[in-house]
Amino acid sequence: MCAHSSGAIGFPLRLLAREVYDRVVAIKGESQVALITGEERIEPASARYFCCTAEAMPRDGGGHAFVALDEAQLSADRERGHVFTDRLLHARGREETMLLGAATLEPVVRSLIPRAEIIERPRFSTLTHAGARKLSRLPPRSAIVAFSVEQVYAVAEMLRRFRGGAAVVMGALSPETRNKQVAMFQSGEVDYIVATDAIGMGLNLDVTHVAFASLTKFDGVRQRRLAPAEMAQIAGRAGRHQKDGTFGTLAAGKGPVPEFTDEEVYAIEEHRFAPLTRLFWREAEPRFDSLRALIADLEASPAEPELVPAPEAIDLAVLKRLADEPIADGVKGAGLVRRFWEACSLPDFRQLGPDVHARFVARLWQDLAQGHLGADYVAARIAELDRVQGDIDTLQGRIAAIRSWAYICQRPDWVLARDEMAARARAVEARLSDALHARLTERFVNRRTTILMKSLGTDPALLPVTLAEDGALLVEDEPIGHVEGFRFKVDHAASHGDRKMLLAAGEKALPRILSDRAEALIASQMEGASLDRGAIRWQGQELARLEPGPDAVHPRIVPARELHALPEAVRERLVQALAAWLAAALAPLEPLAKLEEAAKNPEAGSQARALLLGLIGGHGFVAREKAGIEHLPKDMRPFLRRLGVTFGALDVFAPALLKPAPRALLHALGYDRRPLQEAMRPVVEGGKALPAGYRPAGRQAVRVDMAEKILRAAHQTRGETKTRRFVLDQALAVSTGLTPENWHRLLGAAGFRRLPARKLAESAFGPPAPDLWEWRPSRRPPAKRPPDRKPPANGAFAALADLVR
Repeated sequence: MCAHSSGAIGFPLRLLAREVYDRVVAIKGESQVALITGEERIEPASARYFCCTAEAMPRDGGGHAFVALDEAQLSADRERGHVFTDRLLHARGREETMLLGAATLEPVVRSLIPRAEIIERPRFSTLTHAGARKLSRLPPRSAIVAFSVEQVYAVAEMLRRFRGGAAVVMGALSPETRNKQVAMFQSGEVDYIVATDAIGMGLNLDVTHVAFASLTKFDGVRQRRLAPAEMAQIAGRAGRHQKDGTFGTLAAGKGPVPEFTDEEVYAIEEHRFAPLTRLFWREAEPRFDSLRALIADLEASPAEPELVPAPEAIDLAVLKRLADEPIADGVKGAGLVRRFWEACSLPDFRQLGPDVHARFVARLWQDLAQGHLGADYVAARIAELDRVQGDIDTLQGRIAAIRSWAYICQRPDWVLARDEMAARARAVEARLSDALHARLTERFVNRRTTILMKSLGTDPALLPVTLAEDGALLVEDEPIGHVEGFRFKVDHAASHGDRKMLLAAGEKALPRILSDRAEALIASQMEGASLDRGAIRWQGQELARLEPGPDAVHPRIVPARELHALPEAVRERLVQALAAWLAAALAPLEPLAKLEEAAKNPEAGSQARALLLGLIGGHGFVAREKAGIEHLPKDMRPFLRRLGVTFGALDVFAPALLKPAPRALLHALGYDRRPLQEAMRPVVEGGKALPAGYRPAGRQAVRVDMAEKILRAAHQTRGETKTRRFVLDQALAVSTGLTPENWHRLLGAAGFRRLPARKLAESAFGPPAPDLWEWRPSRRPPAKRPPDRKPPANGAFAALADLVR
């Protein structure tokens, strides 16, 4: 690049871009070189050479004489691959373009860019597999690669205790801190460096041996084993130029030692890997006519067979979520749509997932939609994060947050006083990174190593275990797991060797800790408990399962298995508290309890009891034709009405059980598995599976008590009219949300026949005549009665005959 009049290079990491920037500055001077990443922008007016991250580099190369894309094989990466694919296809230099990457990319490049010249740079040094080695046998100038923050610093502390110390390199550190750590290793002050897999890209070190602390990592989707090409990318840090290197695994702790397979060793040593056949692609220049058009273009499929649609990245996930929110209603026009998409493209540095990140973007958009973010507002947010106090998690959260604001401040049209705000954000990030590094090396690493050393022989039960307010189980203020409800889960980031010790330490302390939690829950009168799918839940965990009892309001409580870890006396008190809470929670089902009690009363008569059983089975309502009303003596109707039963034109129901509270309870208890309409609106959209408490009315569904109200008004009009045909007022039905067409269907089901009025002649004027209605109930043939027989004294035979009919 420096041999051309101008140039730009896209790198996969901001740390690598910063390293190359420093080298180019040494050659060309600060005024000639620019550094552009998502969180940092150094762009002199006379800059001719640009070191950028792949996302920040110009799509077409920016018109520079020389353009390069580093680590182009990342076009196959799930999250960022589409960006590298776009630069591979479109970024071009006027005089020269270089795509730097692994040989596995060659077949795809030959297919997509037939005129490309493939130049191989053979490795002058050789890589040799050295097997597994303990920390005490690692040779000097070794790099240990781990895949979690905890593992990085645990290994670094053990090296400090047994081998004099180690440098630490992680992507979360600021460039200044990273450079100091690397300089410490390069100068020989320490002979070991512990790093994440980021060491595989951009760090050129005097390393002779690379040891893998693990061969698996979490890639954002699942825990998986490294691919051979990824292993080689990291192992290749060993040896430089003509100096050979070795690679292997680290045998540390009591857990199983990670081992390379013979096939993996052969692939790494001979540098033979399966070629890439597909690259991830996403439309880089979508339409901004509307949000729907934008989403459609971003989800479009490529035309080339070598390209496949990229998996849904965080930016697209946020866009799709916010597009359905009211905040997107005002996003109209290409300008606002483009600006909205740029806001949704804000990286999720906090790694909290699409839902939380979408809320952050939504809050940001409230100001961006009106213009710019005020300098005072941005300065206040940055100042809130400029605090180096707090524990490790707090500092990591602040670093993630300040990276978001550093990115925001780099946008040319988002923030007023952009340069000043960006400088503040970078300074705060550097201070927080240094504080985090100091806190980890000075306190966390020593304390964590002490805990690890205790696992070598000390009884875990002697460890001081405490429970934090957020449910974290702590040993000497260090988390070993999490208590969710009354269930203990070991820290998911713990290694296999540590899990048994942590689980033993947690389980030894669980009876005491869970007893305290149970007593606090009882004292709070079960605050936070809820009913869901036939169970009592608290903090998302099941406390007890409800099984059928003597009636609906007295189910049997079966404690969850996790409660057996409690002492028996505490468990009994908790179950009693659950029973008291459940009795209060089921109060809205008292009308159903009255129906059940009356159904057990022999004096009610077989016909009334049969009707009550139908109501109970229907959870508060039953269709009239299935209720057996024709067999119900008239003198029993007052008795049923006193129980809250309404005899409607189409349904028999208990209005008290059609309210939102009892319907929600019946659904939560698992008694009524029909769809739930939480607000119990008078009219809802119809369908095959109607919500509980509704009857069909054409394309809509109407609540049964509202249907009765509408039909009763129609019958009242019929009674007040002396003629056979009459006019019905549809105002009541329309006011509930029922459309005229579906109102007609409801009336037709109740026996009303509509006689449409004649339309006005073309030459006639005035209001149209109203439709007329007739009362024509369906005439069903009388049911055939069996021969007269004297029923038993208890009336059971009559009830059975009624049910059969």
